Amino acid sequence: MKKICTVVGARPQFIKLAVVSRELRKEFQEVLIHTGQHYDHNMSDVFFEEMDIPKPDYNLGVSGGSHGQMTGQMLIKLEEVFMEEQPDMVLLFGDTNSTMAAALAAVKLHIPVCHVEAGNRFGTLESPEEVNRTVTDHVSAINLPCTESSMVFLEREGLGATATVVGDPMYDAFCYYTGRLDGSELQEMQDFEGNAVVLPDEFYYMTCHRQENTDTDEKLDGIFSAMETLDAPTIYPVHPRNHDRAARLCREKGYRKLILTLPVGYQASISLVNKAKKIVTDSGGVQREAFFAGKPCVTVLDFVVWPETMKDGCNRLAKPDREDILAKLSAPVCFDPAYRPFGDGHSAKKIVEKIKEFLQ
Repeated sequence: MKKICTVVGARPQFIKLAVVSRELRKEFQEVLIHTGQHYDHNMSDVFFEEMDIPKPDYNLGVSGGSHGQMTGQMLIKLEEVFMEEQPDMVLLFGDTNSTMAAALAAVKLHIPVCHVEAGNRFGTLESPEEVNRTVTDHVSAINLPCTESSMVFLEREGLGATATVVGDPMYDAFCYYTGRLDGSELQEMQDFEGNAVVLPDEFYYMTCHRQENTDTDEKLDGIFSAMETLDAPTIYPVHPRNHDRAARLCREKGYRKLILTLPVGYQASISLVNKAKKIVTDSGGVQREAFFAGKPCVTVLDFVVWPETMKDGCNRLAKPDREDILAKLSAPVCFDPAYRPFGDGHSAKKIVEKIKEFLQ
């Protein structure tokens, strides 16, 4: 049985891993490597527990520091693991520092790389994720984009021969786990003091973690003040690095309709997506999940991440500004149930088939 080393480090990758690993282990020996990029229990361990992901064979414990420091430490440690394991292929997801570090370590050891979620482009190298995914695409033996628009970017860059559209494993996971929700996933939600959170009958759901939206009071308060004026409370699970600023702003401004919680697991998050009136986010994953659930979404970013979600106003870009967010939230939306740009919910099987074809 051929050996695949799968490298993950951040919570969006754990979600994709859950569905792909289940299929991969039917055909291959998988060695799972966690770089440690997301290390907090609510950002990492809870995903492995609730999604029945196998325990990592390696946890490299690399987190924090600058992009260069993190990537360099990961590259060194991953090279050591690859030399010891001698895998037939390295499997990567997305566009984190873990992704690029693993791609570089593998290709320098002449180990073929398979990149899932290849071809996404913002159009600016000011985004660290853009650098990570572009480099990874260009050293990968197999590129597996989620959508046709990502395939177009790969073809423009001369990578069409390496690429096949397989659909989005995030959609696989959303379909699989949504069918298993029973309400218990929301009972463990806690506020900052560890008290149980009682959800209101109606609410908005917000995720906001990107540095460009949370690094100043002005930007984050622009977002908060918009949510405070809505007709229902907003549930906001707060990233650990944003904890202090979020709590202080709510206290100083007297905001009462923002319900700040500790980070939630995957099943709680998609349950909140399914139950919310509308979504506000700066996450590439949550904006897709809102689209999967047929929920109007406003994405607080300067660039389009997933153009497929923007069709008919289903997802709209906004600045971290009160009036802009409110205007976009009130704009008309039309979901077309026949429009399924992210595949049929069986991308994991297609990913494994492409790996089999290559290694044969």
